[in-house]
Amino acid sequence: MISLITGSLVLSLLHAIIPNHWLPILAIGKKEGWSIHQTTRITIIAGMAHATSTVFIGLVLAFVGSSLADRIEEFTAFIAPGLLIALGLFYIYQHSRHHHFHLHGHPERVSHSRVVISLAAAMFLSPCFEIEAYFLVAGSHGLLVVLLLALLYTVVTVTGMVVWVRMTYRGLLRLNWHSIEHNAGIITGIILMATGALSFFIR
Repeated sequence: MISLITGSLVLSLLHAIIPNHWLPILAIGKKEGWSIHQTTRITIIAGMAHATSTVFIGLVLAFVGSSLADRIEEFTAFIAPGLLIALGLFYIYQHSRHHHFHLHGHPERVSHSRVVISLAAAMFLSPCFEIEAYFLVAGSHGLLVVLLLALLYTVVTVTGMVVWVRMTYRGLLRLNWHSIEHNAGIITGIILMATGALSFFIR
């Protein structure tokens, strides 16, 4: 369980950093002339929409994981960690084709509410499937672990998005975002594989 929580925390931090989670919000905010407080508020709305769909799918998978654990004694010990490793290999293999949502600026001026709704909808329809493997495994550890994972993912993701938006808005942060985004698949794969490997030895 320790490796599960640690791995999900690291992965949540990574996905809060990835610019396509929050950079479109910042770009639109600059174009629409939003203040830093408006941009922060809308980032929270979009982040919560993103986390809501991710957690919803995660809860369904956690139920599946719980059912499998009840029926297959080896699920927690071998199958679940093996699944994490397999998914890690998949993300490393697919990293060059890994895409999250990309929301471009509006070519024409639209209402403030329509922009916010568009952002929230785009985020809601783009859940982080990488974290879902952790929910599947968490289901075999009980409801408390699942809820802890959901809370951890939501808080870290939304907080991270807000921090990056505010820092970049103020010009305090200058990083090679393209490089970070391009290598996100590899980093995700390594985290998943490491969590799976540790799960064989740490419970």
